[in-house]
Amino acid sequence: MAGHSQFKNIMHRKGRQDAQKSKLFGKLAREITVAAKLGTPDPNMNPRLRAAIIAARQENMPKDNIERAVKKALGNDGENYDEIRYEGYGPGGVAVIVEALTDNRNRAASDIRSFFTKSGGNLGETGSVSFMFDRTGIIEYDRSVADDDAVLDAAIEAGADDVISGEGGHEIYASTEGYRDVAKALEAKFGEPRKAALIWKPQNTVAVDDETGEKLLKLMDLLNEHDDVQHVYANFEVSDALVAKMGG
Repeated sequence: MAGHSQFKNIMHRKGRQDAQKSKLFGKLAREITVAAKLGTPDPNMNPRLRAAIIAARQENMPKDNIERAVKKALGNDGENYDEIRYEGYGPGGVAVIVEALTDNRNRAASDIRSFFTKSGGNLGETGSVSFMFDRTGIIEYDRSVADDDAVLDAAIEAGADDVISGEGGHEIYASTEGYRDVAKALEAKFGEPRKAALIWKPQNTVAVDDETGEKLLKLMDLLNEHDDVQHVYANFEVSDALVAKMGG
């Protein structure tokens, strides 16, 4: 149970899009509504909804907004979103997965394809890059909740697969099947996590030079700024200096 969080500086990069709170809140609300619609509106019984609400709280989304998003699902107000996963290659042949919730498949596909093309990459078929990633659950806590050994012991006891502790906090990984039980056990011990979600974790990452890295980070920004895009994952590493230069 050890490892280095090689994709940390990409997965958790905060770009310009997060400054646009209204757009961010819209995306969070959309995920809450879809999660509540697909399952029960009770977050204690619906892991996806619970994860969506935790994400909203982390961004200081008002409680009223969260409740309104859940009520939308119950009201069947006519907003229906399709969940689509796009896969492709960015500059330097880097693998990219894009998760979207859209009410217009054609618009989303056209826009996302153009982003890849303009960056020098190309959009592929479903399955073209996802084999290079693992679908896994992640539960994150701030460093202050407990020391490394205490978190590791609790994670092992809960049935987690891996734990990575560092200056940025504790990351606990669990299988898609065991993720819900691991998250509940850890929450009972340490309180609500700062993040709990299913993600695409690259099996390996590739280091890219700053020129390629700059193109890739611009592609990440373009994708993240699109209204339909919920999450973007990629299997590359860039220098911390470049992340800082690009405002990450």
